[in-house]
Amino acid sequence: MLIQIINKYSRENIMRTSLVIMAAGIGSRYGASIKQLESVGKSGEIIMDYSVHDAINAGFNKIIFIIREDIKEDFMEVIGNRIEKICSKNNVEVAYAYQDLNDLPEGVSLPDGRKKPWGTGQAVLACRDIINEPFAVINADDYYGKESFVNIHEFLISNSSKEKSYCMSGFILKNTLSENGGVTRGICSVDENDYLTDVEETYNIVKTKEGAETEGRKIDVNSYVSMNMWGFTPEYIDILEDGFKEFFDKLSEDKALSSEYLIPIHIGGLLEDGKISVKLLETHDKWFGITYREDLDAVIKSFDELIEEGVYSKDLFEDMR
Repeated sequence: MLIQIINKYSRENIMRTSLVIMAAGIGSRYGASIKQLESVGKSGEIIMDYSVHDAINAGFNKIIFIIREDIKEDFMEVIGNRIEKICSKNNVEVAYAYQDLNDLPEGVSLPDGRKKPWGTGQAVLACRDIINEPFAVINADDYYGKESFVNIHEFLISNSSKEKSYCMSGFILKNTLSENGGVTRGICSVDENDYLTDVEETYNIVKTKEGAETEGRKIDVNSYVSMNMWGFTPEYIDILEDGFKEFFDKLSEDKALSSEYLIPIHIGGLLEDGKISVKLLETHDKWFGITYREDLDAVIKSFDELIEEGVYSKDLFEDMR
């Protein structure tokens, strides 16, 4: 596992909070090179730019990109070099961690024929040596909205001394559906205090005139769903590492080439065992993502509307330069 830290954060008296952006799988959706990432903003911004912008404005002062060694050069050209300059001017640290197929628990060998990394849980473990502060985790190619970053940052600051007290942005299902096909969403159940009790991975949810359904079963479009935006205190890394060992202890031979160690499933198991608490933080922002190539035009239109409404500037980072 390789770690590279770029800009040291200098204001030691301010509590650090990190945003971890999982970008190691980003090339696979668009082809061999992330140079093919589609711009969605007026000045060529990609979705990741908006996440970084909103996180810095919310108060995050450290950005960690999880990438792969083989996309490093393209990543730096497309976004890394540009973001480093902006972060440097705003006293925000930038670091890189590299997800590696062979980064496995001690005593575990790579199964013959395994080609792809081990999922979001392993991705976050690539940061194990550089996270010592509360942190949020997001997907690189999803737009989450300003409110969700503010909510998670406030939670992390307020609960920084509480171990095993985590949070998750709860989006409204109707704000996350695609016009172009079915989607997979983690439908959340909460108690009377909005603490997560269960996340049910639900496949092929399609938008209908009446709302939404999956396999002929109607789904409440006002349900809370997880879009893989989590907030953790640093001891979660140790818990995640222990879970990775357990993952391999239970991994059957016929699943060795395809199974993934995923954060939502790991969290679900911890909740079931009563080992953690996860506060659901409701957000009303509309989620954007390019699940299908046909989604691109709608995503561009959505950003155009946000710019017209004054939510963002045409030049996204003009307020930070």
